[in-house]
Amino acid sequence: MTSQEFQLIAPTLPVEPGIYKYFDSGDTLLYVGKAKNLRKRVSSYFTKTFTSYKTHELVQRIKRIEFTIVPSEQDAFLLENSLIKQFQPRFNINLKDDKTYPYIVIKKENFPRVFLTRRKINDGSEYLGPFTSVAKVRELLDFVKANIQLRTCKLNLTPGNIAKGKFKVCLEYHLGNCKGPCESLQTEENYAEGLQQLRNILKGNLGPVIQHFKKEMREAAENLAFEKAEILRKKIEHLEQYQARSVIVSRHLGNADVFSILRDGDTAYVTYLMMQNGTIVQTHTSQWETHLDEPIEEILSFAIAQLRTTFNSLSPEIIVPFDIEYDEPEIIVTVPKAGDKKKLLDMAAMNVNYFKEEIRQRKMLKLDGKDDSIKHKVLEQLQRDLQLPAVPLHIECFDNSNFQGSYPVSAMVCFKEGVPSKKDYRHFNVKTVEGINDFATMKEVVTRRYKRLQLEQQPFPQLVIIDGGKGQLGAALEGINELGLQGQMTVVGLAKNEEEIFFPGDKESVKLPYNSDSLKLIRSIRDEVHRFGITFHRKKRSQGTFKNELEQIKGIGKNTAEQLLKEFKSVKRVKELSLEELSAAVGTAKATLIKNYFNTQNA
Repeated sequence: MTSQEFQLIAPTLPVEPGIYKYFDSGDTLLYVGKAKNLRKRVSSYFTKTFTSYKTHELVQRIKRIEFTIVPSEQDAFLLENSLIKQFQPRFNINLKDDKTYPYIVIKKENFPRVFLTRRKINDGSEYLGPFTSVAKVRELLDFVKANIQLRTCKLNLTPGNIAKGKFKVCLEYHLGNCKGPCESLQTEENYAEGLQQLRNILKGNLGPVIQHFKKEMREAAENLAFEKAEILRKKIEHLEQYQARSVIVSRHLGNADVFSILRDGDTAYVTYLMMQNGTIVQTHTSQWETHLDEPIEEILSFAIAQLRTTFNSLSPEIIVPFDIEYDEPEIIVTVPKAGDKKKLLDMAAMNVNYFKEEIRQRKMLKLDGKDDSIKHKVLEQLQRDLQLPAVPLHIECFDNSNFQGSYPVSAMVCFKEGVPSKKDYRHFNVKTVEGINDFATMKEVVTRRYKRLQLEQQPFPQLVIIDGGKGQLGAALEGINELGLQGQMTVVGLAKNEEEIFFPGDKESVKLPYNSDSLKLIRSIRDEVHRFGITFHRKKRSQGTFKNELEQIKGIGKNTAEQLLKEFKSVKRVKELSLEELSAAVGTAKATLIKNYFNTQNA
C-alpha cells in the first residue's frame, strides 16, 4: 500500500485509542500495534521516511488494515500483547512471546507478605492484577508500604516461632513501616485489616483515601509546609488517574463471548469479542441483511450461533445487551448492568457503531448495488449541475502518476451508468514524452485512447474528466482536436485539491455543492483513477521496469540508489548535496563516485 493509496482510506480511521492490524496480499497478519490515536499512528507509517529496513519492508507489504477501538491506551496495550501472543505476526518479532504482566501477590503464609511477581504459581496465594506497568506497581507498593504498614521481611512468622521469641523488630518497625508482628506487637486480625485496605485500593475504592490526603494537603498548606503539600498533591493525582483493573485482561472473567448489535433498516451490524482466560483474543464485526422484519433478538441469536460456530467457540457464557432466547441450555446468557462485563459490552457497542458509520460513509460515494432509478437520478443531477448536453451514462477519467518526480505513467478508468466498468480500464506506459511533462503526457494518452475508439468505431463517453486542472485540460483538448473529435464529448478538468471543475475557455471554475450526489460521484471516480494508477505504478516499479539514474553510476547499486531516493526524495536533490552530506548518507567512497558523475555531467 503506497502513501497515495493510504490517503484514500485515512479519513475512515478512528481517532480513538485501539489496536491496528496489517495484512499482506495473502491475508496473512503481518503486524499488530497499539495507538492512543489510531488515525495518527497508522498515518505515520505512510507519511514518514523510514531508515529501518524492517519498517520499510512492512509498509511495502501492507494490503489491508483492520482496527479495534478500546476505551483507553492501557487497554490497547493489553489487547496488542494478547493478539501478538495468539497470532505471532512476523513483524512483531522484537516483542517477546513469553512476556508476562506483573501481579501483586498476597502470599499464603502467616502475616502474608505482599510483593510484585511475574510468576503465577498455583500455591494457594492470592494474585491481584495483572497490571500494565511495573513502575506503577512498584509505586503503588511504596504507597502501600508507607500507609498500610505491612511487613516486607522473609521471616517464618509461625505462632510457635513468635512465641519462642526467635525474632526482634528491625529498622522498618522503627521507621513506622511495620507494626512488629514478629514480636507479637500486631495481631493477625489487625494485619488482615491492612490487607483488606490493600484490596480496596486495587479495586479502585479510593474515595476515602483521596479525601484523607486532601485534608492533609490543606493542613500542610495552611501550616506553610508547601513541600509536603506538593508530595501529597502528586499522590492524590496518581490515585485519581490510576486504574487498578483492566477491561481487556480480567482474570476473574474467564471464558466468555461478548456481542453487541446495531440495526439500521434491513441491515444489522454485530460485533463479537472472544474472551479466553480473561483475555480478548478475537474481535470481529460483521454485517447481516434481514428480509422479514425479524425482531432484533432473533437476529442477534442467529448471529451468535453462526459466529460461535465460525470461530469454534466453547465459552460457557454469552454477554449480550438484552435478553435473548438461546437454544443451548448449558450456556449462561448474561445481561450486565455494571462492572467489567458491562465495560466489555460498552466496548463492543463502540466498535459496532463505528463499523456501521464507516459502511455508511463508504456507500455515500458509490452507486454499486443501487437500483437503476437511483443511478439515473444521480447522473441526471450531474447533467444539470454541469449543464451537459446528455446524461453522462459513460464517463472516463484520466490521471498521470510519477514517483518522486520520475517515471511517468498514466491511467484511465471508465464508469458506465454510475458504476465502475473495470473491463474498460486502461493503463498507459508513456512512449513519446522525454522526462517529466504532465501536459505532454496527458495529450499523448488521451490521443491514444480516443484514436483507438475512433479506429474501432466504439462509442465515445459523454463526459471526460482530466484530473489535474487547466493545464492538463488544455493538453487533452489538443489531442482530441487533432483527431477531429471536438464536440463529440464534454471534456472538463478537475483541480486536484479544491475539487473545482474547469470547462475549456472558462475563467471561473464550477464548484458543486459539497454534499451533493454529483460531487460524491466525481470524488469516487477521482479516487478510483488514483487507486488504479498508483497500483499500476507500484507494480511497474517492483518489476524493475523503471531505471533510477543513480543506478547508472558505476559502483552504485540498486539498494544505494533507492536509499538515496527515499531519504532525499529526488535525483535533483541528490545532485545538489555536498560531498559531506552524501558521505554521511552512503559513505565517502560512494559519495565520491556520485559527485564525480554529476560533475562530469555538468561539465
